[in-house]
Amino acid sequence: MKEEYFKWHSPNLNRDAEMLVFGHAGYPVIVFPTSMGSYHENKDMGLIESARWYVEQGLVQIFCPSSIDKDSFYQKHIHPANRIQNHVWYDRMICHEIVERVRNNTGAGKVVVAGCSFGGYHAANFAFRHPGYVSHMFSMSGAFSIKSFMNGYHDEHVYFNSPEDYLFGLEDHELWNMDIVLGTSNWDICFDDNLRMSRILQQKNVHHWLDVRQDRQHDWPVWKEMFPHYLSRIKFL
Repeated sequence: MKEEYFKWHSPNLNRDAEMLVFGHAGYPVIVFPTSMGSYHENKDMGLIESARWYVEQGLVQIFCPSSIDKDSFYQKHIHPANRIQNHVWYDRMICHEIVERVRNNTGAGKVVVAGCSFGGYHAANFAFRHPGYVSHMFSMSGAFSIKSFMNGYHDEHVYFNSPEDYLFGLEDHELWNMDIVLGTSNWDICFDDNLRMSRILQQKNVHHWLDVRQDRQHDWPVWKEMFPHYLSRIKFL
């Protein structure tokens, strides 16, 4: 399985960004790490290995950027306005420096976004903020509100990065064209978050799959089962 490491100066973050890329060709899949995770976390924890067949067959190419959660949602020593601003710059980096460069690697002109736990939030938020760029969104044990990170602070950036809030008013037709999977378990600490997001999507008549696994913990073993299963939903060109 081909693996490449990239490091570059991000003009949106005004700092270096790092990323691992797996595979030589195929549908671009952006996989976010969990809370404060690095670019190599999904490799280290075996998630990439679970998708080896798709990668080696040239069906998918997986892009694993680092998060900057330590400087945004989890940076308690700065004002919440600065936390969310740092995340906005991260979103711009993902969009303009990665997605826009790889989305035409296949004829679809779109990417898949995925992630586990807080990576599931990142995947869902990016997909719903940029539905024209995303064909499939696979959230595995994600949650979809950032209010708990903001200490009661609220502004436009907080609203438009909390899918539980802004989805109600989102009318981009590309949302209805997206393949959306909410993976969870009845033992998942984010089970209720996924039920709530499913209800929001139902109210908007947005087709999605609420995949509830039985008696599984919020942890890597179930995510490594989910990820290759969800990749099989892609219509490879």
